[in-house]
Amino acid sequence: MRRPVLILTLLLTLAVPLLPVAPAAAARSIAWAPCPQDPTAECGTLTVPIDWNKPGGETFQLALARRTATDPAARIGSLVVNPGGPGGSGVDAVLENDFGFTPEITSRFDVVGFDPRGVARSHPITCSLELAVQAPDPLSLKNQADFEAMLAHNERYRQDCRARTGPLFDHVHTGNVVRDVDALRAALGDDKLTYYGISYGTLIGQQYAERYPKRVRALALDSNMDHSLGTTAFLDTESWTSQDSFNEFVAWCDRTASCALHGRDIRALWKELLARAERGELHLPGQPEQKLSKLSLIGQAFGAFYGPYFKELAEFLAALESGAQNAKAILTPPAAARQEVINDPTFVFCQDYDVPVRDYREWARHLRRSAAIAPDMLVSAAAHPITIACAGSPAAPNPQHRLRVDGTPTLLLGNALHDPATGYPWAVNAARQIGREARLLTYEGWGHGIYGRGNCPTTAIDQYLVSVTAPGKGARCPAVPPSELTGQRATRPAPGPVPGLPGWTYVGS
Repeated sequence: MRRPVLILTLLLTLAVPLLPVAPAAAARSIAWAPCPQDPTAECGTLTVPIDWNKPGGETFQLALARRTATDPAARIGSLVVNPGGPGGSGVDAVLENDFGFTPEITSRFDVVGFDPRGVARSHPITCSLELAVQAPDPLSLKNQADFEAMLAHNERYRQDCRARTGPLFDHVHTGNVVRDVDALRAALGDDKLTYYGISYGTLIGQQYAERYPKRVRALALDSNMDHSLGTTAFLDTESWTSQDSFNEFVAWCDRTASCALHGRDIRALWKELLARAERGELHLPGQPEQKLSKLSLIGQAFGAFYGPYFKELAEFLAALESGAQNAKAILTPPAAARQEVINDPTFVFCQDYDVPVRDYREWARHLRRSAAIAPDMLVSAAAHPITIACAGSPAAPNPQHRLRVDGTPTLLLGNALHDPATGYPWAVNAARQIGREARLLTYEGWGHGIYGRGNCPTTAIDQYLVSVTAPGKGARCPAVPPSELTGQRATRPAPGPVPGLPGWTYVGS
């Protein structure tokens, strides 16, 4: 669930043209050439099977980008990276230097990004935008008839996406992505994998360590998924971490004179804004035609917590209250001139997670539990929409299980205490499941992703990737105030899709 990238990663972007399916290649290699968007980087493709259980069958092209090590004499190898999502583009992340790697990394590694299968340039899952925006609001379901209408819509949408996408549609789960990554490692000429993944990208790293423990050199997993949770635990933990970020926002405004809501009862204001949204009285500043639903208002706050973008969120809420038109939204709605199709990697999540909801009564119970856990946020703007989006899906081919990692070098897991999407308890639980091979680095601050949040976490991750030396047990890094992060890392999620809000995108920095 990354800015890239949410959860929570979970997500929609404008589609790019599909790459044609080619016959299976006898050998896998990469022909690198200057990228059209930026000739200082190299782009290429890797041919891999649509179905790894049928390696001689149909194939597709995995899109790649790399920036070669700036000090060839000190080069260690390749650093494969993934920005999360699901739906984040590793190609874009490399082209735009999205991770902000230090010279310690860029001088010694070829930084290689890939678009996972079904995402962006790698044969994207393609769907009707018209159908996508017809999805029922998961907070507006009132009875069993509404629930059954939602299931019927999900089935129409799923079949539309399958028909437009072709055979790859049923093979986009992370278990297959892991096998793509191993093929990429081999094609790059690396005996072992060095990897940095954030958010949903940590699931790729975790499952790579399970499947190929002897092929791991170093895996830095930043803002961790917990792939052991059923529906209730998934929604409960996501509600908790969303509310925790809201509490931190309120506390920041209380102690920060420059906050536009300093000295105000922010919880009371927020409650009133939610009520106005439910009555259809809220609009995006400067876009009077675009109403803000309760869920999309929650999504605005949730997106701001990624940064964290506390200052801008306060200004946005103040503008909503007063009717001012000059505040910049954190998320933007579908374009007025709609495209026919979109890329919807939500189905990656649906193939990785079985999160069944049997009927309306069960969904209503989940919402009541979530509202008790998160009295301000009510739900997670990532987890609840994507759970409903997966309702009625076939059984996930890569379902949840406790991690079984044995025989790898030390794996570095990092997480912020106040991450809105991949909550700190997820990282603790993932590290516990991995056991002696795991080392957890705690960042005592806010936001999604810890690399670039001051010297401490950045140096620790750099040192680990370069020398495979992990910080000591129980290592912690102090929080860097949000106001001091400007210029050190993006304070918003990178422009991209929003989990569970069809057609909405993060504005970006």
